Amino acid sequence: MNNLRAVFLDLRGPPILALGDKALFPAGRNRARLLSASTTKKVSVRCFDERLIHGYASPHTYLRPDSIELLDRKAQLQIIPYEEVRTVSFVREFEDEPELNRRKVFGARPKSDGLWVRLNLRDGEVLEGIIPNNLLQLNERGITLTPPDPNANTQRIFVPRAALAELKVLGVIGSPVRPVKRTRRVPTPARDQMDLFNRPAGSE
Repeated sequence: MNNLRAVFLDLRGPPILALGDKALFPAGRNRARLLSASTTKKVSVRCFDERLIHGYASPHTYLRPDSIELLDRKAQLQIIPYEEVRTVSFVREFEDEPELNRRKVFGARPKSDGLWVRLNLRDGEVLEGIIPNNLLQLNERGITLTPPDPNANTQRIFVPRAALAELKVLGVIGSPVRPVKRTRRVPTPARDQMDLFNRPAGSE
């Protein structure tokens, strides 16, 4: 346990426990809103100035009113304004060059349910993904989408509204509105219509 250390980010707040560069969480009784051991996720933040910041964030609390909040791998608190952020990727593992193997657009029509969207970032980068087909789930601070490759290292991507130049809906996948099946009506004979086949007995 020699690598276990307490890092005081703010003398007024609780210390942050770090074991090497992993298992980062606030120490003490006040388990801060920053992170908790059960909800912390690995994230990679790409900025417009080409910075790449790896760290840990809570999906429920990392979005502040004007910035994102995470702890980097050195247990330092990072507050990054939305205007500087290109994307926040929730990843399985940290990669030094995450863009090399990432597919940014769909090669064919996606199969997952939701809205198929295309995002044009203000620097010209184009991303595609799936977002829920529920407007109540949209966040006023940005768009969270599922990338085209479900087996890739990147599981979800958050793009701030400040990074967007344009957002287009390319299609609705798995629409809950189903076409109404029309049943074929079989005409019934009129009551006064003569039945040529069912003749009354003794008519021959």
